[in-house]
Amino acid sequence: MPLKAPAHVVPDWAGFYFGGHVGYILAGSDWSTTAIGAGTAPLGGSMDVFDHDGPWGPMTGGIQGGYNYVFPSHLMIGFEADISFPNHFTGSQTFSLPGNQFSISDKLELFGTTRARAGYAFGNWLIYGAGGFAFDRDLLQNTQLAGSVDQVFLTRYGWTLGLGAELLLSRNWSAKFEYEFMDFGARSVPFAVGAQQYTSNLTVQMVQAGLNYHFGNESSFQASSAGAAPDLSSILSIHGQTTWIEQAYPAFPAVYSGAQSLPPGGQGRDTVSVDGFLGLKLWEDGALYYNPEVFHGFGLGGTLGLAGFPNGEAQKAGFLFPRYNTAHLFFQQVIGLGGEQENIEEGPYEIEPWPDDDRPAVKQDISRITITVGKMAVPDLFDSNTYAHDPRIAFMNWSVWGAGAFDYAADQYGYTWGAVLSLNQKDWTLRSGYFLEPSVPNGNDYDSEFFRRGQYLLEWEKRYSLFSHPGQLQVTGWLASAFAGSFAATLANPALNLDITQTRQTRLEYGWIANWEQEVTKDLGLFSRLSWRDGHTEIMAWTDIDRSASLGGVLHGTSWGRPDDKFGIAGAINGLSSDYRAFLTAGGLGIVIGDGALNYAEEKILEAFYWYSLNKWSSITFDYQFIDDPAFNRDRGPVSIFAARFHAQF
Repeated sequence: MPLKAPAHVVPDWAGFYFGGHVGYILAGSDWSTTAIGAGTAPLGGSMDVFDHDGPWGPMTGGIQGGYNYVFPSHLMIGFEADISFPNHFTGSQTFSLPGNQFSISDKLELFGTTRARAGYAFGNWLIYGAGGFAFDRDLLQNTQLAGSVDQVFLTRYGWTLGLGAELLLSRNWSAKFEYEFMDFGARSVPFAVGAQQYTSNLTVQMVQAGLNYHFGNESSFQASSAGAAPDLSSILSIHGQTTWIEQAYPAFPAVYSGAQSLPPGGQGRDTVSVDGFLGLKLWEDGALYYNPEVFHGFGLGGTLGLAGFPNGEAQKAGFLFPRYNTAHLFFQQVIGLGGEQENIEEGPYEIEPWPDDDRPAVKQDISRITITVGKMAVPDLFDSNTYAHDPRIAFMNWSVWGAGAFDYAADQYGYTWGAVLSLNQKDWTLRSGYFLEPSVPNGNDYDSEFFRRGQYLLEWEKRYSLFSHPGQLQVTGWLASAFAGSFAATLANPALNLDITQTRQTRLEYGWIANWEQEVTKDLGLFSRLSWRDGHTEIMAWTDIDRSASLGGVLHGTSWGRPDDKFGIAGAINGLSSDYRAFLTAGGLGIVIGDGALNYAEEKILEAFYWYSLNKWSSITFDYQFIDDPAFNRDRGPVSIFAARFHAQF
């Protein structure tokens, strides 16, 4: 929602607050290691505990909360607790001793502080210093040259000092900027493998920016014409969401299992995501959007064993501890072409007045050009569908909420960098885009061979009315040039032993999507998708499907007195090209499937869900999926998957 501030309000900064932050971190560690009981001299040195988040360096995200008390003199005292989750934050050293070569990695999984704060409040600013207790959680791993591995979790305790400033953005929202230093001291851990004693310390420096929501009512604020809080609701918006999904399945029949098979003995897994959506209007019809995301959990089977995977929140890179990611960071410019206008609703990627503001709704030319450049998910702008598009609020299966055979450019998290140009008219839209492919299939680094490699998309969208009910048809074509292996070339050379990585070179991949939706009544809508991929090269980013068809519908609960509830049911049939079938039959592995052999059959999916609305901002969903011939293998399955999902947003 946008920030809303009545004119002439000055906060006293007192009371409870809660918010989130992102930061840039630097860390160092002094270490030593010695063989236990060997009497040998220890090895020692120092290292940067440093990795990167794409081009941005080591970043982190987290939450904080606290309480302020402000004296009449404007002096402030309070306390704050926070916890942060790095993205990539690990250091590693390789050691050589007589008869023993090994490496030790030190991975910082999370860290947090509990601090006292003291400062001075004046007008819209609060300046403060902070200090107190710090802790972290490390994962240490000893990897021997011979291949054996030993892992040890380590909790460190230390102290922290910091200095910051906070600026009021509205009556309830403030932005903070802070520098923090943390010293966690030295700790020792023994490794059973290799009989090594490892000792290290850790210091962390972090520069962070954050947002706080201050709880209170009108009595918590003083009316004044001096130092009034700025009203930024017309240029700034803040939204958030969290989604928790628990999925499980009972044991199912399987003649055999392979390296990437769904475990037949039954399993339960969960995923949790927390997102902030921040928008800043830079000038008329030009805005910058930023979406920090924290993700935790694993898909069933480690997100392996099903081409139409049952959880749209299950990334192909799971994490035991929460992990920060920059999900979206893009600029968008709208160019009006004149003529008839329409109202624009405020949302995560629209910065407009809140509906109950006194100001009139912002209008935009229906005939317009939109330019979007930055980091995003390809389905943000392509292959959209009213009834099946967002796994956080509707269908969850990969081949139902999206086009199953659409191998859209993405890293393991589902995002990439690109640019989209769109021309909108009253009854149709034409959009085109270029996006970076991963440097290798299912990779996290992007291929920087701009325009020599990458994915090109062209989509035509036609909107119409049938018996006074809206409908829509989209046709999408895509072509990708990527560093990929060939199924046929791999099979043609037995010396490769099915190692498709040995055949990787610049290759073309292409496909198409037909996407239809139709409102039947105000409460009932139908949808269908057809998608196809050429299937000669390995999948680059999405899932192991070359042909897919889906059909379904969503019914709102007006007829049973629950108009905000909805029931959905859909089916999907997925298939593979002849080249891909032969590769899997011989024992090859895809991105998410590979049973070691293949008795081919089309993968068939039925999904049904009931969305129970708790209030205007939260819901619980119960979901069931029946999957026959999982991973295209008639020797395995069927499998029934049960799920519960909690979703909240503002």
